Amino acid sequence: MSIRTALVTGAARGIGAATVLRLAEQGYAVLAVDVTADDPALPYPMGTAAELSTVVEKAGGNTAAFVADVRDPAAMAAAVAEAERRWGGLDVAIAAAGVIAGGVPLWEVPAEQEKAVLEVNLNGVIHLARAAVPALLRRTEPRDGRFLAVASAAATRGLPMLAAYCAAKAGVAGLVRALGAELGRTGVTANAVSPGSTDTPILAESARLYDLPEAAAFADQQPAGRLLDPAEVAAVLAFLASPESGGMTGAVVPVDGGLAL
Repeated sequence: MSIRTALVTGAARGIGAATVLRLAEQGYAVLAVDVTADDPALPYPMGTAAELSTVVEKAGGNTAAFVADVRDPAAMAAAVAEAERRWGGLDVAIAAAGVIAGGVPLWEVPAEQEKAVLEVNLNGVIHLARAAVPALLRRTEPRDGRFLAVASAAATRGLPMLAAYCAAKAGVAGLVRALGAELGRTGVTANAVSPGSTDTPILAESARLYDLPEAAAFADQQPAGRLLDPAEVAAVLAFLASPESGGMTGAVVPVDGGLAL
């Protein structure tokens, strides 16, 4: 049986990094994709080349780094082509790259920050889908390809001072539902997870935007009473990536400590 292959964006840290490690642990060949560069429009640091290298080193085995910006359709096409070149095909594509900005009402958010949030969080998922879904469909039948995305509890909750982020994540949820319908009987499915407050750099930046002393302050809003670990979200993504999830498509699965209740 041939090795199962995956591509993960936002792989340098957070949920993306945890997902790379989880899939590698399960024997996948993984292309770990990240831009590894700061964005001048955003006031907090992005993942670095050193962090991406550390993830790949920890994952070991058949894991490779690839530097690409999800906002660039050509870069996503190149990443998919690299996965196919290395391993002969692609079985799983996971859009985990994300950024956050806000902290003021929508009409006061700098236009370049709003654009960055929408371009990375929504258009980045679209660009990966446009490049990866044809590759998933290039596998011979019977297929069990998986397109996955990281949405957010913000997809269904109106979070003040994070309007662009909410809009982008709601868009991801709608996109995945539509892809599930479009893929129909192909054997390829499309699903998403909607994390709650997860211990990542994005949550730390959210705390700063809300003038909170630390990200741990968000724990109280979840019935579970704690922040989620990125590995907990990665575990659900790994199940959705597996052939065993074939009965699910167009689903947006909450992994949120009960935040959506």
